[in-house]
Amino acid sequence: MARISEQTRRNNETAIRQVMDRLLAGDVPPGGKCDIKTLATQAGVARTGFYPKKNRDGSPRPGPYQHLAKEFERRLTELRETGVIPDPRAAQIERLREQLSGLKESLAARDAQIDGLTDFRKRALSQIAAQRIEIERLRDVLAAPSNVRALPNRAGPSAPYGTCS
Repeated sequence: MARISEQTRRNNETAIRQVMDRLLAGDVPPGGKCDIKTLATQAGVARTGFYPKKNRDGSPRPGPYQHLAKEFERRLTELRETGVIPDPRAAQIERLREQLSGLKESLAARDAQIDGLTDFRKRALSQIAAQRIEIERLRDVLAAPSNVRALPNRAGPSAPYGTCS
């Protein structure tokens, strides 16, 4: 594999830093994310340059732009810790997750309320049925022959001993 010249490497690092600043400022291209893949694509460099390599003897060596990948990840982490999400897509996902959590909570509260109202309905119907049975029993007792007599109703309200004036 061919090595790149120092001038090309400096130009690539400058392009990577410019794209890094744009991505972290929230200028994410359509279909892209705020990640190393988009950083490499937008800067016009191979993504493999951001990862460590191996020498022929198997010993690791850093990739040519690995220090920029670490800087990008560090800055991205700092932004996220302060509550800023530069990727609008990631921000939308986070907002939707919070909305989903709120909806799950309100759904659970609604289900608990429905369960409470269902129990109340069962108790109310049971009480109404018991009251109806008691009313029917009292009507049967009243209709059955007994030594109890109903008093006649008097027509019109009148005082038994005259007026109170």
